[in-house]
Amino acid sequence: MQQIRARFRLKHPGFELAVDLSLPGRGITALFGHSGSGKTSLLRCIAGLERAADGYLEVNGERWQDSASGVFLPTHKRPLGYVFQEASLFEHLSVRLNLAFGEKRIPARERRVRLEQAVELLGIEHLLERMPERLSGGERQRVGIARALLTSPRLLLMDEPLAALDFKRKAEILPYLERLHDELDIPLLYVSHSPDEVARLADHLVLLEGGQVLASGPLEQTLPRLDLPTAQDDDAGVVIEGRVQSFDAHYQLLSLALPGGALSVRVAHSPVAEGHPLRFRVLARDVSLSLEKQHDSSILNLLPARVVAEAPAANPAHVLVRLEADGTPLLARITRYSRDQLGLYPGQALWAQIKSVALLA
Repeated sequence: MQQIRARFRLKHPGFELAVDLSLPGRGITALFGHSGSGKTSLLRCIAGLERAADGYLEVNGERWQDSASGVFLPTHKRPLGYVFQEASLFEHLSVRLNLAFGEKRIPARERRVRLEQAVELLGIEHLLERMPERLSGGERQRVGIARALLTSPRLLLMDEPLAALDFKRKAEILPYLERLHDELDIPLLYVSHSPDEVARLADHLVLLEGGQVLASGPLEQTLPRLDLPTAQDDDAGVVIEGRVQSFDAHYQLLSLALPGGALSVRVAHSPVAEGHPLRFRVLARDVSLSLEKQHDSSILNLLPARVVAEAPAANPAHVLVRLEADGTPLLARITRYSRDQLGLYPGQALWAQIKSVALLA
């Protein structure tokens, strides 16, 4: 079984990192939390840039660190790639030569990612002869990621790689990060404080607070939990992996089957091939509840659901309700007044209403 085992205890004045994690050895794991939660400290420990007094790291069967046995691979001997907020390209070298610098660190017989493959994955073929000063922020970061890939890493670390980019540049680079997820078998640890990035990219979520792990698990199981701080955020919600059933060209609506297969939703979206998986996000504030199915509403998505649990919201006028629709978890944020008017209770059957224009796919 592919797995990353990471256990670190690291003390700094006023802060202590104490984590013990078993993470998937493939796909994207997001390290999520507010500033100062320990995300970057954990990443630096994994990279060997910080040496924890008590540390253990094993990546898919390879032991990189074990303080009990005196094992500590220095950073330059750990087969990993590291992408920071800034691409840190060599300004005196062209894009092609920046990439060659990453590639030549690895003997030819050990190279797992070819130059042509990295260039194509990141869409930078037209940039190869440019100097870094002539690149946009998004282009620089794509080159930086390609250079990291050309070290043929067994683990790729990204520390808020989109934090320095504006909305347009983030939107430009996210599809390329999705391609890395889909086309490369390299586990990726992705530090972020952006719920949008996590929802779009991650398979597994580690929630950190004050140097401690509050939760670690598959994204679709962790986000609906009412006992975690993420449920209190204004953009709290769930991520669902649907599958395209059909496309209505006239109304520009996709029909997506939910994981259980019996229910579907319609999403305002451009065409996607039938059968293709498509991840979408449902925010708690965009889910309303009704005891009866409404037939004269502009809301297209009416899902039969049942109440699982509820919890107080940060706003004393609100309440958070966890629902289940044919096995698919949902969150709804409604007023306490509405809760009382509907007489909600665990196990109650009702209808979850979600506007198509509110679904983020």
